[in-house]
Amino acid sequence: MTTRADRISAEDDRRNGGRHRDRTQAIGTKSAIAISSGASRPRSSHSTGRLHDTPTFANAIGYLRVSTNEQAISGLGIDAQRASVTATAAHRGMTLRDVVVDDGLSGGLAIDRRPALFQAVQALQRGDVVLVSRRDRLGRDVIEVGLIEREIEKRGARVVSAAGEGSDSDDPDSLFMRRMADVFAERERHMIKGRTKAALHVKRTRGERIGTLPFGFLVVAGSKPAKLEPAPVEQRIQARIRALAAEGRSVRQIADALNADGETTRKGTPWRF
Repeated sequence: MTTRADRISAEDDRRNGGRHRDRTQAIGTKSAIAISSGASRPRSSHSTGRLHDTPTFANAIGYLRVSTNEQAISGLGIDAQRASVTATAAHRGMTLRDVVVDDGLSGGLAIDRRPALFQAVQALQRGDVVLVSRRDRLGRDVIEVGLIEREIEKRGARVVSAAGEGSDSDDPDSLFMRRMADVFAERERHMIKGRTKAALHVKRTRGERIGTLPFGFLVVAGSKPAKLEPAPVEQRIQARIRALAAEGRSVRQIADALNADGETTRKGTPWRF
């Protein structure tokens, strides 16, 4: 015989069971929505929380540069840079559309004083790459490199280094790596300048030839390294020029006087100013 207490207990069981089923269905529905919306997608380990895929580019312009002071430094020659750029383009599946060279130009120069780099940037299209063997080929001045890179980015392109140096990504760590590479490149430029200045000073004290042979001197025959000695004819012409200048003669008048005396330049041509 069913009592009133039994009927109440059965009714409670039915209500509790229904609520349990409703909660189960709701949880299942939320899980399905989460899965379909990609909520279970893994997050990036970067601080920004965004996924970052290494960009791929179809076309590249190789940029090579060497300054006069860097000619003798191993690994910085034009041929070595060309080989590095070509190999990197092939490895990454890029089409190397062109390779331009600024030969004998300092990395401290602005873009408008480097014809090849200026030409390369002007030719860039969206999605292109300026491919360098190392970031210091782009420049050895932190400010100038920043301006150059900004100009490249305005065209929807980017700089990629064959040596890596954080050039494959824009996450904070990669950006930091690029900036540090630029700082060390500028430091190296100042060190090269200091070494060159010291070496030239030593050559001068030894009386050795430096650069273009100055007027009034000639190289001592058989001297190694080359040493200079006065050239009598040119020394006489220099004395004549100084005397005419002391009289208040103009540059043109001095040239006319030398030509009237039958004096010629080192190349055997008349004097012209």
